[in-house]
Amino acid sequence: MVVVVVVVFVVAVVVAVLVVVIMIKIIIVVVVVVVVVVVVVVVVVVVVVVVVVVVVVVVVVVVVVVVVVVV
Repeated sequence: MVVVVVVVFVVAVVVAVLVVVIMIKIIIVVVVVVVVVVVVVVVVVVVVVVVVVVVVVVVVVVVVVVVVVVV
């Protein structure tokens, strides 16, 4: 009877430890995925802002050159 109780307790502890380890691994994976998504979004936003600024600068330069050449 005591052996059965000890075996059940040991199995319960092992299962609990395995569940905790699996949950920690899942949390780590989720955190890594969230960090990667945030970095990708930030990079995309920075690239879009840089492209918009470059386009605006090019348009302004072209307009100034056209105005200077025409006038």
